[in-house]
Amino acid sequence: MAKPISIQVWNPSGKYRVVSTKSMPGDRWIRLLTDQDCRVEICTEEKTILSVDDILTLIGDRCDGLTEDWGEVLFSALKRAGGTSFSNMAVGYNNVDVSAANKYGVAVGNTPGVLTETTAELAAALSLTAARRIVEADQFMRAGLYDGWLPHLFVGNLLKGQTVGVIGAGRIGSAYARMMIEGFKMNLIYYDLYQATRLEKFVTGMLSSPFTSYGQFLQVNGEQPVTWKRAATMEDVLREADVISLHPVLDKTTYHLINKERLGIMKKEAVLVNASRGPVIDEAALVEHLKANPMFRVGLDVFEDEPLMKPGLSEQKNAVVVPHIASASKWTREGMATLAALNVLGTIKGYPVLGDPNSMDKFLDESSPVPAACPSIVCKFQICDAMQDGLVQTADETKHLLDLSSILALPKGGCSLRQFKNLDDIELSALGAILLLTA
Repeated sequence: MAKPISIQVWNPSGKYRVVSTKSMPGDRWIRLLTDQDCRVEICTEEKTILSVDDILTLIGDRCDGLTEDWGEVLFSALKRAGGTSFSNMAVGYNNVDVSAANKYGVAVGNTPGVLTETTAELAAALSLTAARRIVEADQFMRAGLYDGWLPHLFVGNLLKGQTVGVIGAGRIGSAYARMMIEGFKMNLIYYDLYQATRLEKFVTGMLSSPFTSYGQFLQVNGEQPVTWKRAATMEDVLREADVISLHPVLDKTTYHLINKERLGIMKKEAVLVNASRGPVIDEAALVEHLKANPMFRVGLDVFEDEPLMKPGLSEQKNAVVVPHIASASKWTREGMATLAALNVLGTIKGYPVLGDPNSMDKFLDESSPVPAACPSIVCKFQICDAMQDGLVQTADETKHLLDLSSILALPKGGCSLRQFKNLDDIELSALGAILLLTA
């Protein structure tokens, strides 16, 4: 018999059952669910990560909401319990087997658009902290070792006028770059598969204002203008930059993106920052590089085998390590909880998918009505297979559940929405939803 799981229950008589495996910041996300007739169960177990058996117990025989790493076993259990939706409290969803979700007819949501600035701020903080050896100096003071000023005491790197390198110039990478350029007057070199036009214009581009760019603003004020360069290869960034921040997605092509060979081409006194995903760095190789190059510094918010660190990393004084807190600002974490809850609620109610990461603020404005939409669904289950399985039925009241802007995972046989003469004939049965709440 499964061990009981302790929970806190809101709106016990609610029609829909939504389960959260973690307590989340704020209470707006709870109100949004309970106001729409949801029973909300919050796991209160003193565990950072729940086991598969724990989650199976939480799902029970009927479920409309839940969390952790999700794959075949859990999506299968969710389907048996009538669940149709799963939302990650994160932008990334590498902890989710999306193909398994499609197989069992479960929509997968995420929470983009609210982590950009707060994640960029943390990367900037790690850059400054590592460059100026702040953690080392703090520990020195707390140990009572300071007995007077010395010329060589904790000498670090000046950022002003140096070069910041960004690998992955998407929303977060570009926000980080702007902070480092404007805050420390650093020059920019970046590598991305796509041109970061807005970022380039911020540095030296043509804008319709008295000062057409930040570089020109500096020049008008008698200072050296900053510059930008789009690198042809990632290796160019590693060779030229004094501070390098990683902002790629995590996939097969970016696993161990920073390895022994690439660490070796970086400057001996470079600062490397990672607030993206842990496995983009070969952590064992990084430990050896830190040992061999005491003036090389690193700031890490994520780790390859999180929550563990590779042996030897914690002993390196030239490493600043923090426990995955890039999104840990009050506004951001409460916003993530809200978006995750609304993804689940939207699926239950049959709302269309907004899917625009630049429009998330409309869901977070407490002074305005919440839009009748799912903020972000990264997949919808296979429509044709779902019809064959009896999961899709006809119901006029849910005709807006699917819209053409949704990202649909359709069977290889070529079935598409165009084969349906009337979208009124497509419905997801409102059997419930599963809410995934994890960093």
